[in-house]
Amino acid sequence: MELRQLSYFVAVAEELHFGRAAAKVSITQPGLSDAILALEKELGVQLFIRSTRRVELTRAGAAFYERSVRILSEIDLSTEIARSVAGKTARKIAIGTVYPATIGVLPSFLARIGRKYPDIRMHIESGTTDDIIRHIEAGRINLGFIRPVENIGSLRFFSIAHERYLLAVAKQSPLSLKSEIDLEDLRSEKIISFSRQNLSYSERYFAEKFEEHDLTDNVAYTCDDTFSLVSLVSAGLGIGFVPEWTQDLPNRGFELKKVRGVDFKIGLGVAWNREDPTAGRDDIIDIARSLARPGR
Repeated sequence: MELRQLSYFVAVAEELHFGRAAAKVSITQPGLSDAILALEKELGVQLFIRSTRRVELTRAGAAFYERSVRILSEIDLSTEIARSVAGKTARKIAIGTVYPATIGVLPSFLARIGRKYPDIRMHIESGTTDDIIRHIEAGRINLGFIRPVENIGSLRFFSIAHERYLLAVAKQSPLSLKSEIDLEDLRSEKIISFSRQNLSYSERYFAEKFEEHDLTDNVAYTCDDTFSLVSLVSAGLGIGFVPEWTQDLPNRGFELKKVRGVDFKIGLGVAWNREDPTAGRDDIIDIARSLARPGR
C-alpha cells in the first residue's frame, strides 16, 4: 500500500466532513479516483458509497479512515522529531483559530511567522474551541487560538487578550440614540439570546442576569452563533449581548452600547501540546505570546 493512496483517501474523507451524513464531494478527478479504486481493490473492501448526488464513507471506510489518520500523524510526528533533534527549523505548521482571532490577532501572528520562517508552509483551520482542542490533542494542529475553557486537560494555555460583551442594537433603534443604557431599559425590548446544548460560562452569565432582572420572558429569539445573533439585531428584530470583536465586522447594521450593571469580559488565548515536537515550536509560541494585549 502506497503512502500516496493513504493521503488521497484521508483527503477525500476530510472533504466529506467526516461524520456528517449530508456531506457531498466530487471525486471525478481521474488520478484521485484511480488511486481510491486501487486502494479498495487492494483492501478487498468498499470504502465509499457512490451515487450521482453524493459520496459517503462505508462503515469499513470510516474504520479505515480512523486508522489512516493515526498512521499519517505518526509519520508527521516522526519527521518533526527527527528535524527537531537535528536542529532544523519547522517546515510546516497547522494553526487552529476561532473566528474572533481570525480577524483580530491572527494576521499579525502570521506576518511575524512569515518573516521569521519565509519558507514555512502554513495551514489555517477555523472551528470552535472544542474542535481545536481535540485536533491539538490528536496532533493535527500545532497551535490554536481559542477561548478559555475550564479544563484544558494535558494541553498548555496562556491568555493574550480580553474583550467586553456589549449590547448590540439596530442602528434604527431608539436605544442607539441613548448615551447611557440600563438593564431596566430592556424591559420593552425583545431579547435575542444564545441557545446551545451546553451553555458556556458567558451564556450562563447572561441567563442569570436576565433571570435576576426579570427579563427571561423577553427572550423572543435564540440562535447558536454570534453571526446569527447580529443578523437578527441588524434586521431590527431585537437586541442582544455580543463580544466586542463584532464591531470590526464589515457593513454592520448595528451599534454596540455599554449597559450599566453588565460587566463581563471574555478571554482569548493560545493552546498547544507540550509533547508536540515541531521544530522551532518554542519560537512560534513566543511569537504568539508577543501578541498579548490589554483588554479594550
